[in-house]
Amino acid sequence: MRCDDVLGARAQALTPPRPDRRPPRRPLRLRSTQAPRAVSASSEFQAHKGAFLRASVPSLAASVTSSGSKKSTVCASADAVTTGTTAIGDVCELDNFQRVSVLAEALPYLQRFAGQTIVVKYGGAAMTNEGLKKRVIQDLVLLSTVGIRPILVHGGGPEINQWLTKVGIEPVFKKGLRVTDADTMEIVEMVLVGKVNKSLVSLINCAGGRAVGVCGKDGNTLRGKIRDPEWGFVGDVTSVDTSVLRQLSESGCIPVVATVAMDETGQALNVNADTAAGELAASIGAAKLILMTDVPGVCTDKDDASSLIRTLTIAETRDLVASDVIAGGMIPKVECCVKSIAQGVKSAHIIDGRAPHSLLLEILTDEGAGTMISG
Repeated sequence: MRCDDVLGARAQALTPPRPDRRPPRRPLRLRSTQAPRAVSASSEFQAHKGAFLRASVPSLAASVTSSGSKKSTVCASADAVTTGTTAIGDVCELDNFQRVSVLAEALPYLQRFAGQTIVVKYGGAAMTNEGLKKRVIQDLVLLSTVGIRPILVHGGGPEINQWLTKVGIEPVFKKGLRVTDADTMEIVEMVLVGKVNKSLVSLINCAGGRAVGVCGKDGNTLRGKIRDPEWGFVGDVTSVDTSVLRQLSESGCIPVVATVAMDETGQALNVNADTAAGELAASIGAAKLILMTDVPGVCTDKDDASSLIRTLTIAETRDLVASDVIAGGMIPKVECCVKSIAQGVKSAHIIDGRAPHSLLLEILTDEGAGTMISG
């Protein structure tokens, strides 16, 4: 026997046996094989969905649970944010073939929304928590990169409250809307248009996107009138001009809209960000309207996340408002969803902005996130 044969035989004997290629790959599904947006999902489905999401966006692992309980992934992530703990789920080990496979399986869903507009209302804790803010910005840039046209409509309630406190003005709310006198309106415009808007534009641009900040006054995007003297300069939208937003979206930019409108005299008006997002979505013919908030969605018990209602029709939504199940700040949210759907938006969603990457969960899975309202 030749020397090199002897050495080769010894090396083979010392080398542990290599597994036969890769273990059989279980099929990874982006969508549930059951009815879309089921109230609960099996642990097997949760695991497959988690594998896809964690492979596609590694940091999305924080939003996937490891059990098959009734509690949704969004609720679990929201709990983690609320308690300040790390959400359940570590990055799973996938080989390169599996990573390529799950990305390929995402293709139909990316194609479905390619070239379509999705209006996202952004506000609440997702704007004040820097970690969540970074994820939302990354999601928007990702959607824009693959050909989807997001429009970001933002509020800024917490930051407005901080500045009002600094100047000695007590924030006042009635029926979920901010009472806006002349002094408050000045602070609202300064904070929303001058500070919050440009901060978001900078973050998107630094993340690799192309953002342009506007407010409702620019290009006559939002015209309005005073709703009721009781609320001061709180405005109702009377007309929408989306020509500027369309040009920005078609050029590959992400419009970032601060919801300060004006009346026929040029007086600034404070328009509820949810309402403004709904009007813009309807006028521009958006495929989706997504409202990011600080709750899991519409719940039958606002203090019990497990009472989340996954799907609602317009009629069911109105019944819940009439029976006071939907109350307070949730009323203007569902009202703008219902109105936008009646005006042609395909679906409206109320999701938990505290849950990492809840925006991608809503767009890339049938189960979605939060509550979907449709016709």
